[in-house]
Amino acid sequence: MKKQTVNSRPAGPKPWYDPRVRALFFQVISLAVVFWVGWVLIDNTLSNMQSRGISTGFGFLGESAGFGIIMHLVPFDATMSYGRTFWVGLTNTLLVSAMGVVAATILGFVIGVARLSSNWLVAKISLVYIEVIRNIPLLLQIFFWYFAVLSNLPSPRQSVEVGGALFLNNRGLYLPGPVTQEGFGLVWVAILVAIVAVVGVRMWAKKRQMATGQIFPTFKVSVAILILLPLMVFFSAGQPLEWDVPALKGFNFGGGITLIPELVALWIALSLYTASFIAEIVRSGILSVSQGQTEASKALGLPNGLTLRLVVIPQAMRVIIPPLTSQYLNLVKNSSLATAIGYPDLVAVFMGTTLNQTGQAVEVVAITMAVYLTISLLISLFMNLYNRAVAIKER
Repeated sequence: MKKQTVNSRPAGPKPWYDPRVRALFFQVISLAVVFWVGWVLIDNTLSNMQSRGISTGFGFLGESAGFGIIMHLVPFDATMSYGRTFWVGLTNTLLVSAMGVVAATILGFVIGVARLSSNWLVAKISLVYIEVIRNIPLLLQIFFWYFAVLSNLPSPRQSVEVGGALFLNNRGLYLPGPVTQEGFGLVWVAILVAIVAVVGVRMWAKKRQMATGQIFPTFKVSVAILILLPLMVFFSAGQPLEWDVPALKGFNFGGGITLIPELVALWIALSLYTASFIAEIVRSGILSVSQGQTEASKALGLPNGLTLRLVVIPQAMRVIIPPLTSQYLNLVKNSSLATAIGYPDLVAVFMGTTLNQTGQAVEVVAITMAVYLTISLLISLFMNLYNRAVAIKER
């Protein structure tokens, strides 16, 4: 009589009980639902626009705009296209955002460190600044600087003059503009070479310090290279640079660089407002560093400046950078408040005037949203890369 063979191996678990399979299944379902909802919204929008006789598409970008813009970094006049107005608004937005990020970062770090100063007066002044500025709505601060301060400046004929080259009045700030001459390209090459040299010096100094423990004055040497090398090339090339000094022509100034009041008011308000938040971020980052680190550096004889720059700040950056990224994103998005005072940024020029004249609301709004999303993602990418570069590496 033959014996029946029985498979003694236990049956494997069903795929549904595998957490990875379940997670993948629900992710696929969620993604499908998102795409379906998006398709329904787009189809419904297009159907409603077609039923009302509203044209769609991006052909309007090639049509003539027919209006002027008070400030533009790229060449523009009323005969140019709506696509050109997009670039004008984008460059103006990037300009005030970049200026705001630089000013807010410097001011925020200074006030954040001053907030922890042992000097009672300095610490209290910093505290008052932070509590006052960050608790007043940004839009009100923009109105204050534009209507209460800059609009009350004297007329062009009574301008505030500094050194015969800088003029300030209720129509803006006028600065001398650089005009490059033949041979200035060598100066740009010298600047690039200086930057490469600074990077090389920093890498060499770091390896030298790891091997010998000796600290090389990297900062002073880097500053000397960045200044002296381009200056030497500049004078060797015959100083190929002239300055276009503003001059009063009729009822206004001409020549040089003009910072319109709308730009100045928006820049000051954005910088001061964001700096108040950055100051608290810097203060919290410094306080997160153990007091023992400061005491150990003092025991080694390091002065307060080196202790802050070499010991405290590098360790505090791991706490500072993530919320600092959020403040940069907020500053860029808050720049859209420029439309309240007439600064020709992307929202005012493209999503305002262009939308009103063309009626292409869906396309214009979609482009504007995509631009702000792209800028925000790029800022997050660069800040995350920087965060990884300065993070404390464990051995």
